[in-house]
Amino acid sequence: MSQTQEPPSPQFAPVPAATDGGGRFASWRNAPRRSRGLSLRTLVILRWMAIAGQSATIAVATAWFHFDLPLWGCLAVIAASVAMNLNATARLKRSDGPASDGTLTAAHLGFDILQLSALLALTGGLQNPFCLLLVAPVTVAAASLPGRQAALMGLMVLAATIALFFFSMPLPWQAGTELELPALYRFGTGLALITGVVFTAAYAWRVAADAEKLELALATTQDVLQREQRLAALGGLAAAAAHELGTPLATIQVVARELLRASPRDGPAAEDAALILQQAERCRDILKQLSQQPGEGDAAFADVGLKALLEEVVEPHRGFDLAFEVSVRTASGEAAPRVRRLPEVVHGLSTLVENAADFANSRVRVQALVDAGFIEIEVVDDGPGIPADILPRLGEPYVTSRPQGKARRALAAQIAASVAAAAPGRKSRKKARSDPAPETIAPSQGGMGLGFFIAHTLLERTGGKVSVGAGDGGKGQPRGARVSIRWPRPALEVAPS
Repeated sequence: MSQTQEPPSPQFAPVPAATDGGGRFASWRNAPRRSRGLSLRTLVILRWMAIAGQSATIAVATAWFHFDLPLWGCLAVIAASVAMNLNATARLKRSDGPASDGTLTAAHLGFDILQLSALLALTGGLQNPFCLLLVAPVTVAAASLPGRQAALMGLMVLAATIALFFFSMPLPWQAGTELELPALYRFGTGLALITGVVFTAAYAWRVAADAEKLELALATTQDVLQREQRLAALGGLAAAAAHELGTPLATIQVVARELLRASPRDGPAAEDAALILQQAERCRDILKQLSQQPGEGDAAFADVGLKALLEEVVEPHRGFDLAFEVSVRTASGEAAPRVRRLPEVVHGLSTLVENAADFANSRVRVQALVDAGFIEIEVVDDGPGIPADILPRLGEPYVTSRPQGKARRALAAQIAASVAAAAPGRKSRKKARSDPAPETIAPSQGGMGLGFFIAHTLLERTGGKVSVGAGDGGKGQPRGARVSIRWPRPALEVAPS
C-alpha cells in the first residue's frame, strides 16, 4: 500500500457555501436590512402612484377650479418622472429578481425630491399646501436606508425648502385674482416643513431600528432551534450507532485476543493485537458514554477540580509525539475552584483537544484562567491556523478539511513498522535491493465536519461563549489556532459547602 505525501492543509479548509436559493442573491439576503433599501418594483409602484396623484391634481385645478397654471411646464416635469419610471420598469424586466440596494434606492428618492421640488416651484413654492409631500421621501429613506444616505435625503429637502422660499412662481389662483401670502407666513411654513421632516424621519428611524432588532432576535432564535434539531437528530444517530456497533466491536475484540494468544510474546504481531485491543476498548467506552444518561452514575457526574477536568480531556491524546501543557491560573493566586463535571463540557473540550492534536505540529496547550467573575479555558495549538475565509463559518455543520492527525499518523506508523518487521527475510540480497522499501500506510482521511459544530453547541448550552482566533505563533512560525470558552463562574463552579 502506498501513500501520497501532501503538504499540510490549513485548519477548516473551505467547503462550498450554501447559496440559500440563488448564488448572486445570497449575500443580499444576508445583508443588514438597513443597507438593502427598497426593491425596484416597490419604487416603481410608488412613483406611478405619485404620477397619478400629480396628474389628477393638475387636471382638477385646471378643469374644475380654472386655476392659471403653467400647464406645459408642469406636464414636462411629470413627463420626466414618467420617463424615469419607464426606464426603471425596463431595467426591472431585464434583471433576475426584485433585489435592490441602498444606493439605488437613494438615487430614486433623490430624483423624487428634485421632481417634486420643481413641480412646487412652478405652482407657488411654500405657499402651495402640497409642499408637505416633501416629508414622504425622507421618511421612506429613514426607514430603509443607512444613516448617511438618509441624512443626505434630509439635506436635499432642506436645500429645496430654502430654494422654494426665495425662488418660486406665484401661487395659481382663479382668473382675475392674485393671492400673495406674506413672507413671514412662508417662513413659518418652511420652518414647519423642516420640523416635520426631522421629527417624522427620527420616528421612522427608531421604529425601523426596533423592527431590525426584532428581526435579528427572530433569526437568532431560528438558528438556535435549527441547531437543537440537528443535535437531536445526531443524538438519535449516535444512539443507533452505539447499538449497532456493539456486536462487530465485540467480534474484533475476540479475534484480537485470539491473535494475542497465538502470537509470540514481544513479537510485532502481539504488539499489533494489543494495540487493537486497546483501541477497541476505547471505542467501547465511547459507545458506553453515548448510551449513558446524564443521571446515571453519581461518581461520573460529580464535581471535580478544574485541573483534573483538563487532565481528563487531555489524557486520551497523550503519547502520540505531541507535548501537552495543562495549567490553571487564578487571578489572586487562590486555589483552583471545583467545577461541575458536565457531560457537555467533557465532550466539547475533548473534541476541541482532539482537533488541536490533529492539526498541531508539536505542542498543544490547554490552560484555564480564573478571575472573580469568569472561568475561561483556552485550547491552543501550533498548527497552520484557521484561514480568514473559514472563520465566519466555524460552528456550522459539514465544514471540514481534517488532515491526517497526529494520533492517526502515529497509529499508521506503528502498523507500517509492524508490516516491515514481518516481511520475509529469505530473499536474496540482489532482490532485496530491487524491492522498494515498505511505505507508510495512509490512514483514512477526512471527517464529516460535525465535531466542532457539536462541541460548539454543547458548550454554549452550558452557558459558555466560544470564540476562535489565532494562536501564539510569531513571525516566520505557524500561527496556530486558539479556541476559548468563557463561562460565568456560577455556571460552572460548584458553590463551596
